[in-house]
Amino acid sequence: MKTVAVQGYKGCFHEEAAQVFYEGLPLDIVECDTFAQLYNAMDDGRADAAVMAIENTVSGGLIHNFELLRKHSRKIKGEVYMRIVQNLMALPGQKLEDIKEVRTHYMAINQTRDFFEHNCPWIKLTESEDTAKSAAQIAEKGLRGIGAVASKAAAATYGLEILRESIETYKQNFTRFIIFDESITPREADIDKASLCFTLPHKPGSLAQILTILSFYDMNLTRIQSLPIPGREWQYFFYADIKFGSYTRYVQALAAVRPLIEDLTVLGEYKSAL
Repeated sequence: MKTVAVQGYKGCFHEEAAQVFYEGLPLDIVECDTFAQLYNAMDDGRADAAVMAIENTVSGGLIHNFELLRKHSRKIKGEVYMRIVQNLMALPGQKLEDIKEVRTHYMAINQTRDFFEHNCPWIKLTESEDTAKSAAQIAEKGLRGIGAVASKAAAATYGLEILRESIETYKQNFTRFIIFDESITPREADIDKASLCFTLPHKPGSLAQILTILSFYDMNLTRIQSLPIPGREWQYFFYADIKFGSYTRYVQALAAVRPLIEDLTVLGEYKSAL
């Protein structure tokens, strides 16, 4: 049995991501209201591992989660890419015309807004803290005339009826989830991806120089995200994901860039899911 902390509630997409990563392993899900609580659950021993969304192909990166990565010492040990299928659901026996309000997470609203604008503009979209929790509250309180946007698993879990399936605007709607699990020690031969956080001297060309060196060592930059450094005007933390075919070349690349940067934190070394 693996105890896994997720942001959200039973039937949420984080739980599905955990099931994908730990395929075949019985899971005990620890529900957390916020992403910060994932770290609390691991620190106080309530969870052995955690799953955290980090970016989506439609909504982009979850900025606050990048900050959590930097502030906490937990290392990324794996990742999952999962297609997100959003479904409109409500208490059984209702039609689309009966729904006056839909409650769901803000990212689900972003991913389905076109459906509501073109098919049911009378529906009020209300942000909630979690897709699955919105479904649970409708079932628990018997809320008629109110719908939720969530997964098929949430509909099945809480006994709701799906009024419209797959209402996301872009069908290539994928979320990348990262895994924290101290029991995982990947073999060096299996490691082909790393996540880094670093700062650079405030001078022209510093980032270009780093990228040139990484390219020389055959590092494939798959993502780079900049966030401002509080209290330091126009200076930034850079978060980068790199893929590589040789762990030796990766180590050499880090050695080459270290003298040129002010700070470097390896957020995780793991096996890519793609």
